[in-house]
Amino acid sequence: MQIAFRVHGEVQGVGYRRFAQREAQALGLAGWVRNEAAGTVAGEVEGPEGSLATLRARLTQGPAFATVSRLDWEPLDVRSSLPHPFEIHR
Repeated sequence: MQIAFRVHGEVQGVGYRRFAQREAQALGLAGWVRNEAAGTVAGEVEGPEGSLATLRARLTQGPAFATVSRLDWEPLDVRSSLPHPFEIHR
């Protein structure tokens, strides 16, 4: 299963991308994450449903200095090859 996500709130400049990468890699997921000009953090992730549910819960919480106000989480119909291990895009 492949998911597109966007995280809103105080999520830039607080280590959120590194946090997302570490959590996704610990779960063995493929994908990427990056900062967006609008102040959000966005990415795509792929893996088993159980691991994705765990990542979703962790992304909603975020790292210690982040404040997540909303997590958009949308299944993708398109299957593309995502990077493995999960990486940060600049």
